Amino acid sequence: MSQQQTAPKPSLQGVRIRARKGAVKAQAKHEPSVFRDQLYKYIDTVPPGDFDTITNKLVQAGSTLEYLKYADQLFEILLAGGLLQPGGGYIEDGAPQSPFSILQAKEPVEAEDMKNYINVLDNLIRRYKYLQKPLQESSLPGLLQYANRWPEAQKEKVAVATGLLLSKGLSTATPLLSLTKEHLIKNEVSLSILTTVFKTYLAEQPMEHLASTLRKGGIKDLLAFFPPQKQEPKTLEAYFKSAGLPQVAEWYIKKQFAVVKDALVDGLKEKCENDDSPENIIAFIKAEQEERPLPETELIQCIWQGLMSSLDLSARSDQIEALAIRELNKFAPIIEPFCNGPKSEVALINVVQMYCYENTRLMKAFTQILKVLYNKDCVSDQAIIYWHQKGARAQGKQHFLKAAEPLVKFLQEQEEEESEEE
Repeated sequence: MSQQQTAPKPSLQGVRIRARKGAVKAQAKHEPSVFRDQLYKYIDTVPPGDFDTITNKLVQAGSTLEYLKYADQLFEILLAGGLLQPGGGYIEDGAPQSPFSILQAKEPVEAEDMKNYINVLDNLIRRYKYLQKPLQESSLPGLLQYANRWPEAQKEKVAVATGLLLSKGLSTATPLLSLTKEHLIKNEVSLSILTTVFKTYLAEQPMEHLASTLRKGGIKDLLAFFPPQKQEPKTLEAYFKSAGLPQVAEWYIKKQFAVVKDALVDGLKEKCENDDSPENIIAFIKAEQEERPLPETELIQCIWQGLMSSLDLSARSDQIEALAIRELNKFAPIIEPFCNGPKSEVALINVVQMYCYENTRLMKAFTQILKVLYNKDCVSDQAIIYWHQKGARAQGKQHFLKAAEPLVKFLQEQEEEESEEE
């Protein structure tokens, strides 16, 4: 018999040999610095201020470097000028600062100059769209949470850059939540940065745009950025007005009014459903007004909305007018104590006008409603006449003025008779 040949060992084609876990971990520690050094090679020969070339170089680098894997490190380099370690300090491995970062912007910082740096980031993100998510979810929040460690000039630059990033839609407002951390709030670091962010943003976009961005970013209450002892709406209003941002103060107060109004309307609806007495309902309104006061015109609107919510607007056309008058007769004694002068009385007439305009089946009942309010001392003859002459709202104006003409004429004649008797 011939000697049996030894069979070759089986081998796997196309399968990588896995390195030991320890070796992988050891190598991983140095990978961010390798990425940084490779990135520097692309940009370290670009002259300062040559933003077109730096953009081209960064875009070019993205074709060979793993931007997605090292997105956080990429933005640390471009925003903070170098790799950061936990706690916010730079990694000290002898590497120089980045040849390009927003920290190289002019001092004192100017928004127009900073736009050059942000346009570089904008063009880079447009080319590599996957970079936007890590910017807003980890890089920018991570950077902002270390704001207390930065020199003033650096804080200002990062704040202006953040304002521009938000106004251009390159990030949501969610990263600002990092500024609500206790160590940033207590020394008003967060408030200082937020103010610069808002000023920068509002130089580019209107307040409505900023309000929408804050809402979408989950910023529910600006008081969260104030120290605990200053978390009062009046303090916030005074602060932003003194900081040259009255539009922020006005928007916030309106927003707070909306919350208060909703609570008042909901409370009135509940009391009406429970058939509470007029005395209890009046006491409830006064208590709410004492705790969180609304302007009288806003208050009247809420009272009407809350009380008239019990009216069944789906009732038959031949019944709805009678139902509305019946409800109003029941609720007029609740409305009357809060009609304290011409301003609130004219406001009430306009609330009724808008209510009938929006519920078209009640348009014919407008004059009847006015008569009930007049007879129940909720509105005076002077208020009705003033409304008719120059106080009516634009919505359905001609219809309502014509409908109220006979009543107005009657009230004017009464006034003339009274003045003649005197």
